[in-house]
Amino acid sequence: MLSKPISLTNLPLHCSPRCERLRVDCAKARSKWMLCDFYGKVLVPPTFVPHHRGELQAALATLRDAVQTHGLKDLLVAVERTGRYHHPIKHAFAAAGFEVRIVHPFATKQFRQASDPGQKTDDTDLAAIHRAASSGFALAEAPLDRPWRELQLLVRHRRDLVHKSSALCCQIREHLDAALPGYAACFAELWESPLALHLPRQLGSSQAIGQAGLEGLRARLRQDRVGFQERSLHRLLVWASQAPPPDVAAERHLAIALLLDDDRRQKRHEIQALEQQIAAHLTRTPYVLLLSFPGIHVVSAADFAGEMGPISHYANSRAITGRAGLYPSRYQSDQVDHPHGPLVRCANRKLRATILAIADNLLACNRHFAALAAHWKAAGKDPRKTHVKVAARFCRIAYQIVAGRQVFRHPSLPGRSYILQKLLDFQSQHQTPTAECLAQLQAATDQLPRREHAAEAAPLVRALRHTRQARRRGPQPLGQILPIVLARLGVTPVQSPESGDS
Repeated sequence: MLSKPISLTNLPLHCSPRCERLRVDCAKARSKWMLCDFYGKVLVPPTFVPHHRGELQAALATLRDAVQTHGLKDLLVAVERTGRYHHPIKHAFAAAGFEVRIVHPFATKQFRQASDPGQKTDDTDLAAIHRAASSGFALAEAPLDRPWRELQLLVRHRRDLVHKSSALCCQIREHLDAALPGYAACFAELWESPLALHLPRQLGSSQAIGQAGLEGLRARLRQDRVGFQERSLHRLLVWASQAPPPDVAAERHLAIALLLDDDRRQKRHEIQALEQQIAAHLTRTPYVLLLSFPGIHVVSAADFAGEMGPISHYANSRAITGRAGLYPSRYQSDQVDHPHGPLVRCANRKLRATILAIADNLLACNRHFAALAAHWKAAGKDPRKTHVKVAARFCRIAYQIVAGRQVFRHPSLPGRSYILQKLLDFQSQHQTPTAECLAQLQAATDQLPRREHAAEAAPLVRALRHTRQARRRGPQPLGQILPIVLARLGVTPVQSPESGDS
């Protein structure tokens, strides 16, 4: 197993010559570390340390002995980021009380090439990490508390499941078209129709669907308690009468499509369960205030919160766009100057993808940004530049909302979206249990500015009045939730009219 060195370096922010550095280059099973002073004098030669508790404790003991022997006062541990392999080393030295900073592999590469071009070894990496740390490229990472880390893991896992589900949908369509050519085109929303993949499971071919006829399809669907519309059945019968012959081994194509659909359905349930957990985490953060932004919903706000972390980590909105790399690269040499190149390569790609996805939503669902985009398009602006400009404007507005603990206000819009109303709609769609729904609404209420309580209560009062008027239709969970939330907002719940006496 090849290993990468660890550079442990003593280097405070002011780069004092009295600072010693411990350099660590990490690999999967073991790492390599070396201790030297600011000028590069080796105090502990390059040494391998396996990623086991005993060996890590031995390395820490060796380091403490060196600190005592050489009378070291300031010590900085510089660890090269290597996937997840650097985490055991980072946690071990941080738990021992040492200041740990991270060196990006790009920095290591650049400082290695200057002195050892064409050479790539653990020792040359250690020397490069030392030079990078001495030059100020050993960076401190703001730690995430457990709730923030859980939210980040949840939104990333959901995003991964969504991508896998999208890939499954493409595979299902491919096999379905091989077994039943043209069948998928009979449905405007193939994945939302309850009978779209039910009939292939039951009948399996265009001949069987055509032979069943209108009455046969009706009877089968009613027996299986599957909802349908008459026009959908008519379209299917027209297709069955004109369907082209299927591919070779059509039965196997259909069997694979149905197996993949089972996987898709399972992932859909997992995504809905994750979204319920994500909403619970979001309501406990000030990012829930982003729901007052027209075009931003629960999942978008949670994605942004999970990738951003605490807003206190950002001095201003430019820190957000800088971390996300939402600015163009520049190439200039003498009289040649290209200031508007592609987006910079070195950036937090997950945060940038999240912000650009939110920009897509705003262009589609927010009238103000849609009008801006149309104006810029008419002016001949590059659509990619428009996309980035909308993303940058969102970052500025989002920073003011979250850091300032205020709801959305914009002169171009007469009103705003209501946070608690969006949460109620989301919980209704996901069939969130009543107790959990109430807990989320109460947590969101705690994040609301007190001056906005009356405005947030207005749509809830209307919803409660409608619920009490519709009580005869059956149990209404909102009738139990809304009075409690309104009480938290300082609004007296509306009273239902007395019945019987006139």
